[in-house]
Amino acid sequence: METLLYAAELVEENGAYTLVVQDVRRGTVQTTPVPRAMVDKLPIFLSALSAKLSLTPSHSRW
Repeated sequence: METLLYAAELVEENGAYTLVVQDVRRGTVQTTPVPRAMVDKLPIFLSALSAKLSLTPSHSRW
């Protein structure tokens, strides 16, 4: 059974970007503005995170 812990959205309004993160368990929401340059690099960040998390423990630097 899956349990949703956090939900995140990247919202654009009038050319401004905002990251909205909801803590589902606590019922809280945090928002922060995100520069366009970061939005453009989001696919790169997600690929790097995915690659890092898919490493076996023996190759990880954690």
